[in-house]
Amino acid sequence: MASGKLLRQLIKSGTQGDASGFRTASEAVIKEEREKNHHLLANDLERLLYGDQATVGKGARKLQSLPSLPTNKDNGLALLEERAVIREEKDIILSDASQSALDEILMEHNRTDVLRSYGLQPAQKLLFCGPPGCGKTLAAEVIAHSLSMPLVLVRLDSVISSFLGETAANLRKVFDYVATHPVVALFDEFDALTKDRGDSADHGELKRSVNAVLQMMDGYRGESILIATTNYETLLDKAVWRRFDEVVRFEMPNLEQIKRLLALKLSGVRRNFEPDNGQVASLFKGMSHADIERVLRRSVKEMILSGREFLEKSHLDTALAREYRHKS
Repeated sequence: MASGKLLRQLIKSGTQGDASGFRTASEAVIKEEREKNHHLLANDLERLLYGDQATVGKGARKLQSLPSLPTNKDNGLALLEERAVIREEKDIILSDASQSALDEILMEHNRTDVLRSYGLQPAQKLLFCGPPGCGKTLAAEVIAHSLSMPLVLVRLDSVISSFLGETAANLRKVFDYVATHPVVALFDEFDALTKDRGDSADHGELKRSVNAVLQMMDGYRGESILIATTNYETLLDKAVWRRFDEVVRFEMPNLEQIKRLLALKLSGVRRNFEPDNGQVASLFKGMSHADIERVLRRSVKEMILSGREFLEKSHLDTALAREYRHKS
């Protein structure tokens, strides 16, 4: 529960109609709950305060205001979409190898001046590959949060066109924008843009898009960090790989990582079991980070709606059974 001082400040500002004071006090309450590891409560309070499109999250970092985003000239759809930056380093659970790679990338960008004094640059073009739901997109958000940079998603549904030359023109707008405005630019499902040119099933426009991506990556000189993700690394054109400064591989969580993930996601939940219990953790063996989080969310919802005060293993069993039914 928030401190008495904060609660008095919150109620006082609310009754006096002081919107600025109310917001400040509310943010302080959220921060205090977050520091107590009451993440579920803090998340709910954030949604109440900011709505579903919250742009302030853990650590109260606001997205920088970006100029108008480039659009597809044919249909007016945005080629880039700004995303809220909420989650930070403590919210991601990775293997030692992946975590080490992420730490190194952040250190390079935090000490850019040192590298440049030796004629070197921090890694700016990154490829994240691995199974779905294992933290690739989350890692991009963590990088944006840690470096206080806006996060933008490249909207492939707007970028890719069947018209001759349009995909390349859209890509040029994207690269020109990120070269001018420092952001973390996320090219999710990058294989859709850079499939192997030897694949006879793809039409000519997609093959031309591969050439365009290669040329633009070679010529890129901006301050933005470009992050491409793929679940299907074998589909990527062989020439794409050497365009990246770093390749980070993400893996399904092992038993130890599952325990840490359970402890993180259930830190604010009263329960009748311990997250580091091997039997509990083994229930989630073979599942991705995203799958585990979804099951835990369902379990907590069932606990709340059934009027129970503690999360039981039976709640996990029910949510897991539902998960397996959906996948069968």
